[in-house]
Amino acid sequence: MLEERAIDPYPEPLPEAEVVLPWRLSTIWLIPLLALAIGGWLAWQSYSQRGPEIQIAFKSATGLQADRTKVKFMDVEVGQVTSISVSPDLTHVLVKARLLADSERYLKDKTRFWVARPRISATEVTGLETLFSGAYIAIDPVLAGESTREFVGLDTPPLVTTSEPGKHFILHATTLGSLNIGSPVFYRSIQAGQVVSYDLDEDGQGVSIRVFVSAPYERLVLTNTRFWNASGLDVKLTPDGIQIDTESLLSIIIGGVAFDNIQSLEDQGGAAQDNDTFPLYGNQAQASEIIYSQKVNYLLYFEGSVHGLEIGAPVMVRGIKIGKVLDIRLDFDVENRNFLIPVLIELEPERIDEVQDIQDLEQEDMMAELVANGLRGQLKSTSLLTGKLYVDLDFHPTAPPARLGQRGDLTILPTVRAPLDAITNKVSVLLGKFETLPLEEIGNDLRDAIKGAKGFLTSAGLTNALTEMDGALKQFRVTASRVDEQTLPKLGAAVEQVRATFKSAQGVIAPDTALYNDLKRALTEVATAARSIREMADYLARHPEALIKGKGAR
Repeated sequence: MLEERAIDPYPEPLPEAEVVLPWRLSTIWLIPLLALAIGGWLAWQSYSQRGPEIQIAFKSATGLQADRTKVKFMDVEVGQVTSISVSPDLTHVLVKARLLADSERYLKDKTRFWVARPRISATEVTGLETLFSGAYIAIDPVLAGESTREFVGLDTPPLVTTSEPGKHFILHATTLGSLNIGSPVFYRSIQAGQVVSYDLDEDGQGVSIRVFVSAPYERLVLTNTRFWNASGLDVKLTPDGIQIDTESLLSIIIGGVAFDNIQSLEDQGGAAQDNDTFPLYGNQAQASEIIYSQKVNYLLYFEGSVHGLEIGAPVMVRGIKIGKVLDIRLDFDVENRNFLIPVLIELEPERIDEVQDIQDLEQEDMMAELVANGLRGQLKSTSLLTGKLYVDLDFHPTAPPARLGQRGDLTILPTVRAPLDAITNKVSVLLGKFETLPLEEIGNDLRDAIKGAKGFLTSAGLTNALTEMDGALKQFRVTASRVDEQTLPKLGAAVEQVRATFKSAQGVIAPDTALYNDLKRALTEVATAARSIREMADYLARHPEALIKGKGAR
């Protein structure tokens, strides 16, 4: 019998075969791997070189398109518009643009953007190239300022960009006049720049005008350069006729500014710096006047009329202007029951070369000494035709003694009467004396004298005397004619005979003897007598009445 074996319920598992395959890289995988590497590298390059994104606010998006409109500087593409949207308040559009990576350095708060499109103005035509290429956003980069990513676009292109060489200057004037953006700036009738902007001052009392003077003319602007308004026509009536001045036809249409360096004894200073401020004068004549910074005020009291004296009238010293009239008032002197006219004047001590400091004319000792020497104020006329008056300061040694006065902070200078007032007083005195004359009595006497003279002229005695005189004159004419016909010819023959005798004697008598000299003297006397007789005869022929009335009687 077969022996029974115990059966194990958990037999050991049989070993399994392990298949190991060798690893091999197929060349087909190289292509996608290479493409993935290149794509990753390009993505990294694109991300690392991507420039900043900015936002520009414009009033409208006319001509702009997302992903098509370019951002350019000097016709070089520096970015592209990525999106255009409307602002939340619906007042403007927001344009986002992506710029190149190296544009980070000029994204400052002073950088300007505007839409370049065709524009026509009074001074130029711009943007014609956009008729074919389409509108684009232009940029005027600035390297100075604070960094920013949000900008407000300009409505119109700036007239001057930061890349143009030159300098900006600010002109102050009371009014803008006919100036406008784009008005030219002239230097001796050559256009050297233009007006770029203007703004009303904060106090509302003036206008600040910003001008740009391009190179190389900006080096001609010195610290004492004068600017004036050259708009329109400047018409003057001179002794030579009507004079018309204008810088150019363009300045007549859109206005203009001119500048020059006025030749004077004062230092013209050095070169002006960018954004320096200058006053803008109304015309060239005002700009040519020398302006002084130091000023001293005085008060003068005048009696009588000051008709013709106006605010701004000059204060002269021996024909040279040293100041002007600031104010004219009318005061009533209660004590003397009279009107006084205070005139406030402004003197400029720098006009006097020897006065080195304004303190010289403010010292009371100096002014008191001048007044003691006869310094007085006086009204004088600039022209008898216009009747304009000015204040004249000069020495009057014969003037009554006077001294300085004081009214508040003002020093009072003494005055003397105007020459016209003195003449008026003399005329009044003469008229008074003339009125005291017995004009009626003098008229009666004159009438009686005329009657007596008339009776004498019509009397019979005067008529007979004139008749006898007429007869005597006729008789004298007969006698004078006989003298001309008989006496004078004989006298002439005698003179010729004496002359012949003298000529014969010249050969016998020596020239240096006494007899020769006596004979010559006798001949001269005879010739003189003959000439006198001829002259007397000619005179009597013209004036026979001289025998009765005498020579020279009429």
